[in-house]
Amino acid sequence: MEDKKVIHIISHTHWDREWYLPYEKHHVLLTKLMDRLLETLESNPDFKSFHLDGQTIILDDYLQIYPDMREKLQTFVREGRLQIGPWYILQDEFLTSSEANIRNLQYGMKDAARWGGVSKIGYFPDSFGNIGQAPQILSQAGINNAVFGRGVKPTGFNNAVSEAENFESPYSEMLWSSPDGSSVLGILFANWYCNGNEVPTNEIEAQKYWDHHIASLEKYAATPHMLMLNGCDHQPIQTDLPEAIRTAEKLYPNIEFVHSNFNDYVGKLAETLPENLKVIDGELRSQQTDGWGTLVNTASARVYLKQMNQFNQALLEKVAEPLSVFAYLQGEGYQHHLIEYAWKTLMQNHPHDSICGCSVDEVHRGMVTRFERSKHVAEMIIDESLESISEKINTTRFEKWGTDALPFTVYNTTGWDRTGVVKITLDIKKDYFAAGVNKRALKEFPLGERTLVDDTGTEYQYKAEDLGIFFDYDLPEEKFRQPYMARRVCLTFEAEKVPALGYKTYAWISAAKHKDTSSLIVNENEMENKYVNVKINENGSLTMTDKANRRTFEELCVYEDTGDIGNEYMYKQPNNEQALTTKDLIAKVNIIEDTPFKAAYEIVHEWAIPKSASDLLEKEQKELVWFTGRTSARVEEVVPFIIKTVVTLEKNSKGISVKTSYNNQAKDHRLRALFPTDIQTDVHYADSIFEIAKRLNEPSQEWTNPDHSQHQQAFVDVSNDIAGLTIANLGLNEYEIIRDGRNTIAVTLLRSVGELGDWGYFATPEAQCLGEHSVSFRIYPHEGKAGTTKAYQDAYQYQVPWSLKQTGLHDGELSPVHSFLQWESSNLAFSSMKVSEQSGDVMVRWFNMADESDTLIVKSSASFHHAYISNVIEEKGKSLHADGNEGVQVPVRKHEIVTVGFEK
Repeated sequence: MEDKKVIHIISHTHWDREWYLPYEKHHVLLTKLMDRLLETLESNPDFKSFHLDGQTIILDDYLQIYPDMREKLQTFVREGRLQIGPWYILQDEFLTSSEANIRNLQYGMKDAARWGGVSKIGYFPDSFGNIGQAPQILSQAGINNAVFGRGVKPTGFNNAVSEAENFESPYSEMLWSSPDGSSVLGILFANWYCNGNEVPTNEIEAQKYWDHHIASLEKYAATPHMLMLNGCDHQPIQTDLPEAIRTAEKLYPNIEFVHSNFNDYVGKLAETLPENLKVIDGELRSQQTDGWGTLVNTASARVYLKQMNQFNQALLEKVAEPLSVFAYLQGEGYQHHLIEYAWKTLMQNHPHDSICGCSVDEVHRGMVTRFERSKHVAEMIIDESLESISEKINTTRFEKWGTDALPFTVYNTTGWDRTGVVKITLDIKKDYFAAGVNKRALKEFPLGERTLVDDTGTEYQYKAEDLGIFFDYDLPEEKFRQPYMARRVCLTFEAEKVPALGYKTYAWISAAKHKDTSSLIVNENEMENKYVNVKINENGSLTMTDKANRRTFEELCVYEDTGDIGNEYMYKQPNNEQALTTKDLIAKVNIIEDTPFKAAYEIVHEWAIPKSASDLLEKEQKELVWFTGRTSARVEEVVPFIIKTVVTLEKNSKGISVKTSYNNQAKDHRLRALFPTDIQTDVHYADSIFEIAKRLNEPSQEWTNPDHSQHQQAFVDVSNDIAGLTIANLGLNEYEIIRDGRNTIAVTLLRSVGELGDWGYFATPEAQCLGEHSVSFRIYPHEGKAGTTKAYQDAYQYQVPWSLKQTGLHDGELSPVHSFLQWESSNLAFSSMKVSEQSGDVMVRWFNMADESDTLIVKSSASFHHAYISNVIEEKGKSLHADGNEGVQVPVRKHEIVTVGFEK
């Protein structure tokens, strides 16, 4: 190991696009920083380089104002003086989906390559915790390191540096390993990413500055190569840094001071690492701290943002992309540019201060508009793909039931066969304006007696709702828009066993309908199918029995409300407050749907909760009383809080779906739904990024926060060898396993707070989330460990909306029922299906949910010439050879993310 100490000083700025100022105000400040930076790089060759925060979007933002600076930027990138990438934006890893994290890396590396160079640094400077699969993702992308600011000691909330006792590693350098065994060099900003900020040029000031900073660096450094980051949040560049370095060299001749960059620093560090580096496994979530600085409650700040994000992500990665592949396999072009535009628009909502809901109100208003824009593009892509594919399906089999048969197709873009209740609106008759519209004839057009069949003639029970007449229009590519009036009917039925990554075609035909008088309703407060029994109790809670193993879960879906005197970052219940619940209320229960394939009850709780916190809270906020030291309580005055819960059971479902709606007029509080499991276990499982994360129910001994909330993506599960309960959700990213002796799962539905928090006072009245809200979740009991795979599959499918498309009677090369890709595995979960822009190959990704190896078998009806192993950035790897059945077999390690490329 070298004896001489080397201090690597890296110039940078951490650039939040929006936070305590709205985007355009930060945008203006960015242009000033970039102007000064380019001027400095051009005029001072001793100013070696600048790290542009690991996100390429900064370049796009700057060029919006100064497009003529592109060539100058590109020159400095190619020279290595401007270090960019590998991300498009600096996301919150836990609150963006698995595929969103990958698209962020893919588009960031693509953009950086186009600019002329990518900084292969796994850069997570300010993520609110770090995902366990980050080392595997980075390794697959050819990045052998990760630098981060949070997740392990000694860094705490607001960048406070803790002592290193019980620190997961004695050094800021460590090996960070994913569950599959992949590892990278992990580098913690133990003294934060501003530890080299504003270096003095004056010798007297510099002596004092460096004496302090060198001691801080040596405290956590494992090698003679030490890191100082010269910059901070929105920090203007220090243009006289070369002079400051010369001053330091004069004062400390035995230390080498280098105006460095991350690539050079990591390279030198790797050469001098000791052999006894600690290995840190999996998620970095600050679990060995007091729990007051994890920032985990950003998972429940402004829940409406999380709901919109979940829907938009699913629409792109689980619907638009697979459908586009289906169309591509039938000869259509793949709309790379549109898909990229939709993704980038969505990802502009993914920075940690944006998707976390911890910015000023103006920021989050702008996010709603971006969500809408991304959604509208995705919907256009989806509709065009559905039109293209449906036109190629042979529906002539339905002609035997008459020329008035109305065929339509149900698409399943998930990775498993799917059964569920769907709705489609059918145009029974159209009158185009160009030919003349007879509204009376449309209204009186006889529907006749009809039934619903698939291509084999199998009949399906359905519910039809006559919608009357509607205005609509076609937008043909070859002529002007074509408005029309249509007579419409909405059909609801249970589609059964629609093949994975495929579709099934049905038709509404003229024929006598078989009457089925069966019902899932048992009585006025009980329903059941062959899998589960559900009783609604007097207080509105649910008693649910898994009929396969006769396990009963009591008091499910009791609502809990507490005060919250924290902020957008952290929840804080008022001191000595008792939680309010609906456990002692009498609920109103009504049957609202009763068909052979679906039953639904509405449960109404007429509740009243405290109006807000007392006036003391606002005083404490304005006086910057830290949230843990606040003494405010809730007022005695109450406001109505009516909760309407719709509980739905489908004929062939092993779980129940729940939609909860309320008009929130209370402030400073948190609402949760409670699900006691009464399952004996010390651990639970939560869906995370390419991982079913195994987490302890009890926090570490250092934890003092009464609340132990954590992140989830699609679901949380408590199970042992005998029984299990999975709670899936749509955009409800926060849960807690309550330490109440019952291992109760608590899912946060709403959190209302009035300030941003962190380093000053920023009022956020819209974070109180007043007004109408609705949230959705799913309750799925199962047979313990043996049933988890099916339960998780159900939860993943719950995230994905069905796609349906009416078509006509016509010939076509596709059969009425079809799957574009078939695969088998015991433990793998399907993640994505898309087309690679660089190769034109179809890329399909899975991940292994289990702690054991598995084999993936893939078959396709498409005429692929070759299959190969790829990675998260879609590079070609080892060839895969088909077996006798034209399938390929892929061995998969435990927890491995596996991507297979297919050449068309």
